[in-house]
Amino acid sequence: MTKLDTLENQANIVYIGIGTNLGNRINNIEKTKYFLSLNGIKITKTSSYYESFSWPDTRKPKFYNVVIQLKTSSQPAELLSIFKSIEIKLGRKKSTKNSPRECDIDIISYGNETMKGLITIPHPRMHQRNFVLFPLFELNKNWVHPKLKINIKNLIFSLPIKDIRSIKQI
Repeated sequence: MTKLDTLENQANIVYIGIGTNLGNRINNIEKTKYFLSLNGIKITKTSSYYESFSWPDTRKPKFYNVVIQLKTSSQPAELLSIFKSIEIKLGRKKSTKNSPRECDIDIISYGNETMKGLITIPHPRMHQRNFVLFPLFELNKNWVHPKLKINIKNLIFSLPIKDIRSIKQI
């Protein structure tokens, strides 16, 4: 039992974003959560679904997005590998940047850590994205950006009005 307690104490709180705008979007997100659990990743909270316009081309299919809180001792590179494998299982193929996709999984934040390299944490554009900030606020109203040191409420208020009005909780 001591070993489990030690591992539990080493676990980090990680927030990830999942987005999809192809196929059965709700099913894609639920399958993603299932595959996360198969990989030993403990989901502790899930936001509501949010619908947002595709970016940068709003004429493409709308996205469904969620933010999920995980508790894990896995390192970011290991998580990234798991996430890429899940995206492929759900049908994601190599294509042009920002093209429609069945599944996109991003690490939003990993504890209070900041890092650059293979992966940038926190996600470099998360503070500008309504589909990240609104569901993250739902999960943790006191969250503070590890690099910018700005709380989530102020990040939301810094969004353009059109971004605040265009997102829809489902």
